[in-house]
Amino acid sequence: MKKLHFIVIIASMFLLQACVHKIVTVPVKVAYKTTKGVVKGTVAVGKAIIPGDSDDDKKDN
Repeated sequence: MKKLHFIVIIASMFLLQACVHKIVTVPVKVAYKTTKGVVKGTVAVGKAIIPGDSDDDKKDN
């Protein structure tokens, strides 16, 4: 009987590993994609607001 309990516990550990992996990786992926989008948006806004040399100005001269 003790062997059966041990086998069930070991099998449960292996089966639950996949669930734990999903629970951990999904929020990390969402956070990464959100942060990546925010950074890209911030860079685009910064380029639009901050004056500087652009290729269009050089072509006009």
